Amino acid sequence: MDTPPLPQPQLNPTPITSDQYITYTPEKLELWQGFYNYAGEDFTGFYLAVLANMGLLEAVRHVPLSLWLKAIEAIARQSPKLNFDTEIGEAMLNRLNRGLEDLAAVAEYLEE
Repeated sequence: MDTPPLPQPQLNPTPITSDQYITYTPEKLELWQGFYNYAGEDFTGFYLAVLANMGLLEAVRHVPLSLWLKAIEAIARQSPKLNFDTEIGEAMLNRLNRGLEDLAAVAEYLEE
């Protein structure tokens, strides 16, 4: 049997297929030192299925915006395209920095 594609979370709740449910939902969940765990199983598909069913708008409502911004910043900064080796890479890095500063100020205001 071919492995079904990973669930793709969207802004609004979206269904997963039966094949995705069977493949990505663990038969047994255990709590190990505060984390879901079962024999070292990869839970990526399970987490994505939950986010797909929940919808990203709802997920974002339950975590401070400042934490989402920190996560986005960390992932964006891992891109090799954002570097000082090229003129466009440096320009994009500068834009990212300015945008994150603006978004952080908005998040701080909204979280007050």
